[in-house]
Amino acid sequence: MHQPAIYWTLKPRAAHCVALLSCLTLLSCSGLANKQSTTACVDQDWPSFGRDFTNQRLSPLTQINPQNVQHLQLAWQFKTGVAASFQATPIVIQGVMYVALPFNHVVALDAKTGQELWRYQHTRRAHWKMCCGPANRGVAVSGGKVFIGTVDARLIALEAKSGKKLWDIDVADDTALTENTRSLSKLDAKSAKEAYGGTGVGVAMAPVVFNGKVLIGITGVGYGLHLATPTSSAPLGAVVGVDGRYGRPGFLAAYDVNSGKRVWQFDTIPTQGWEGNFAATTSDGISLNRDIAAEKANIKNNTEAWRYGGGSAWSTPAIDINTHTLFFGTGNPSPQMNDISRPGDNWYTVSLVALDTETGQLKWHYQQVPHDVWGYDLASPPVLFDYQMGGKSVPAVGQASKTGWYYVNDRATGKLLMKSDAFVPQHNLFAKATKTGTVLYPGILGGSNWSPTALDEDNQTSYVAGIHAPVKYTLVEEPATKDAAAVRYASTEPTTDPRWGVISAINLTTGKMRWQVKTEQPLMGGLLATRGSLLFMGEGNGNFNAYHSQTGALLWQTKVDAGVNAPPISYAIDGVQYIAVVAGGNAIFGYTAGDNIMVYALAK
Repeated sequence: MHQPAIYWTLKPRAAHCVALLSCLTLLSCSGLANKQSTTACVDQDWPSFGRDFTNQRLSPLTQINPQNVQHLQLAWQFKTGVAASFQATPIVIQGVMYVALPFNHVVALDAKTGQELWRYQHTRRAHWKMCCGPANRGVAVSGGKVFIGTVDARLIALEAKSGKKLWDIDVADDTALTENTRSLSKLDAKSAKEAYGGTGVGVAMAPVVFNGKVLIGITGVGYGLHLATPTSSAPLGAVVGVDGRYGRPGFLAAYDVNSGKRVWQFDTIPTQGWEGNFAATTSDGISLNRDIAAEKANIKNNTEAWRYGGGSAWSTPAIDINTHTLFFGTGNPSPQMNDISRPGDNWYTVSLVALDTETGQLKWHYQQVPHDVWGYDLASPPVLFDYQMGGKSVPAVGQASKTGWYYVNDRATGKLLMKSDAFVPQHNLFAKATKTGTVLYPGILGGSNWSPTALDEDNQTSYVAGIHAPVKYTLVEEPATKDAAAVRYASTEPTTDPRWGVISAINLTTGKMRWQVKTEQPLMGGLLATRGSLLFMGEGNGNFNAYHSQTGALLWQTKVDAGVNAPPISYAIDGVQYIAVVAGGNAIFGYTAGDNIMVYALAK
C-alpha cells in the first residue's frame, strides 16, 4: 500500500566537490587515474561500497529517468550457485563487476554481459563459530587487488585480474565464550528452543581502502543468544541477553594494502573510562530509566567489564578525505540486554565514532544510547554531506538509527546539529524489561537496521529504509536456591502485531518527512538514488521497485524469485546505464533465499 506523497520544491546547488575528490582518490588508489578520466569515473563506475567515500549512494547517471523507467528490463542475470542470505554491494570498475558471495566466495563478471571471469572459492575454518550467518556486504577493489573480510575473521587480498589469493591474515581470534540455553530458566519455554546464533567473531562489513590502508572491523562480539529459526511471520525469533563473561571488545583496524600488516587498531571499548559519565538521559534529554546509584555501587564488582564489552563494527566507514577523518558506528555492549555485569555508559558502544585515518586516534564519539539494553546498534552506515544550517554550510555526518530518528552531527566536533522526526512509530522507547513483558517499538531490528541510506545533498534529503516490528521485552528473574544459582536475563520476542516497512524521504533542514511510502514487509537491504530523479529499493517478497525520488510515486516494479535484500547500484558502459542488485533473501527475516545477481537496462 502506498501512502499519499508530499511534494516539495527542489533547490539545486552546485558543489559536487566532495564526491569528485572522493572519486579521484578512489581512482588513484585503484591505479586507474591515468587511464580513465574523472568524467568517466563519475559517469560509469561504482568503485566503492557507498560509491565514493561520502557513502551518499547517489549515482550521477540520468539516462534512466521517470519518463522512461517503465521500459527497464532485465539485461542479464547471473546465478551464483550459492543460495543464502545475500547482502553484497557489487563493485564495478572499468567494465568488471566484483561481488562477494555468501560464505565469502568472490566472483568477477563482465559487467556488460554477466560472463564469469573468475571465481575465488573460500575455505572456511571448520571449527569457527559464526555469530551472524554467512552474509557479507561486499569487497573493496584498489591497486589491482580485491579485498574481503570473512565470517571466520580473516582479511584476504586477491589479484583483481585472476582471483588468485595474494595474502590471507587473521584479523581476530575466536576465544570469546558463546552463550547457550543452559543459562535459561527451565520454566522458560525458550530454554527448549534451538540456538542458531550467539557470540562469534567475524567480519560482515565491506572494507574500504584509503591512503594505502584497508579499513575493516569485527562483528559478533555483543550478539546475544538467538533462538528459534526466523520466518517471514516471526522475524529474528527470540533474542536473550544472558549474563556472563561473553564477548570481547570490538575494533576497527587498518592494514597495509601490500603486506596485510596491521597499521593501527582502535578498540571500541576503552580499557580506562569505559564507565563514562553515567548519563541519566540521552544527549537530547530523553530518560534512559537507569538506576544510576545501583550501577555505581556495582562498579567494584565489575572492574574488568571492558574485557567483555562488545561494540561490534557493522558498517563500512565514511571518510572525509580533506581532514583524514573516518566515521563509523558501533554495536551494543556485551552482554546484550543484560546489564548486571556492565555498569556505566559502556563507552564507546552504540556510538558514532570519528578517528584519524592515519593513526586510528579517537577524535570524538557521540553516544546515541548510553548503557544500551535494547540492542540499538548504529548499524546503518554514516553518510557525509554539507549541511545547510542558518544560511551556512556545515560539514556534517548523518546516520539513520535503530531508535527511529535520523541524526546529523557536526563532522569536526560530534555536536548534534539535528535530530529528525521519527521515521517509524515509537512506543515505550527505552522502557525496561518487565516480568509480564513490555511491548515496545522500534525493537531490536530497528528503526533502520544495516540498510545503507541514500542522500541527495543538493536537495538536503536523506532516503531511509525503515522497519516497524514490535517486540515484547521480558525479564526473567529467579532467586538462588541451595541447588541452583540465581537467574536473571532479559529477552525480546516478536509480537503478533502487524509488521511493515517504510521508505522515508527526510528533509534534513527541518527534520520533517517530505514523503513516506509504506511496504508490506519490513525493509532490509538499502537504497540507491540517482540524478535521474529515481530511487531504487528491493523487498523481501522479491519486489524490486523504482520510485520517483521527489514524490515517492511507484514508477516501476519487477519480481525476483528471492528476497531483494541488498543495496542496488548503478553504472554505465558504452553509453548504457545499468541498475544492478543481488537477490538472495535474508535469513534473519525469513525472506526467501536465492543466488541471483540481477542487472537491468532500458529496452533497446
